[in-house]
Amino acid sequence: MQNLMPFHLAIPVSDLNETRTFYREIIGCKEGRSDKQWVDFDFYGHQLVIHMDENRTASNVDASNEVDGHSVPIPHFGIVLKWDDWHLLVDRLKATDIKFGIEPYIRFEGQPGEQATMFFYDPSGNALEFKSFKDIGNLFTS
Repeated sequence: MQNLMPFHLAIPVSDLNETRTFYREIIGCKEGRSDKQWVDFDFYGHQLVIHMDENRTASNVDASNEVDGHSVPIPHFGIVLKWDDWHLLVDRLKATDIKFGIEPYIRFEGQPGEQATMFFYDPSGNALEFKSFKDIGNLFTS
């Protein structure tokens, strides 16, 4: 794999303080710059910005596609972690009693692209997927 530059993603949130706490305390992101309407985070080396949207509600995003027998929410975002880091995050999330949209499991088991995955939502209804490949070389395997 080549060295990648960090991506920048800005997402809408309905409660700046609650969502700020979620990304800082639950996900473990380091907080960067902020203002009254937005907060920057170091999202595993990438720049995630939460922006206050007073018209946002957690229930106004409910589209999904079937993937490996599960209804995968769209849109969603996340990160591909190292295998052991993914399992450590699962343990940390379970300790917080987070409600998973899709419980942690192995997707495409025994097939090319086999991966560990899980889905959950931030307090503003943004869907997140965290995944891992035992062999990162299979990231784009079809």
